Amino acid sequence: MSPPFFLVLAVLTVTAATSVVAVANPVHSALGLVATLFLLSIFFVALDAQLVAVLQVIVYAGAIVVLFLFVIMLLNLQGERRVTGGMGLVAAATAGALAFTTFLVTLLARAATAPAATLPPGFGETRALAERLFTAHLLAFELTSLLLLVAVVGAVALSRR
Repeated sequence: MSPPFFLVLAVLTVTAATSVVAVANPVHSALGLVATLFLLSIFFVALDAQLVAVLQVIVYAGAIVVLFLFVIMLLNLQGERRVTGGMGLVAAATAGALAFTTFLVTLLARAATAPAATLPPGFGETRALAERLFTAHLLAFELTSLLLLVAVVGAVALSRR
């Protein structure tokens, strides 16, 4: 991935993620979340992880955000009033900026000294994932399927009351 492409995509992703928490309207916040998730899937495609990108769009941008929108519509949420001014807000923003700067400097210092990791051939392919899932992790897969089935039956039973 070329650095200019990465930087443009990173700025767009951070802007969309910031809009999720900065916007007062909950529906606009959910749309910002959709934009963030789509931009993250572009990162996955650029890193040659197409399966993860497709799952990101289908599961998160599709199902989870639709669920969020249903809850927002059912609760009839309105935008909340903004908090303005106050020394507490300034102190919290300063502490947050200082913590973020410290984290970023530490991360960049460690990244400069860390060796580059190499992935084995075939890493991230659907076939390798399926073989691993249905051989070594078959019990966990079946238990997860059973848990999801019980959750669906329970939701149907609760909705009929």
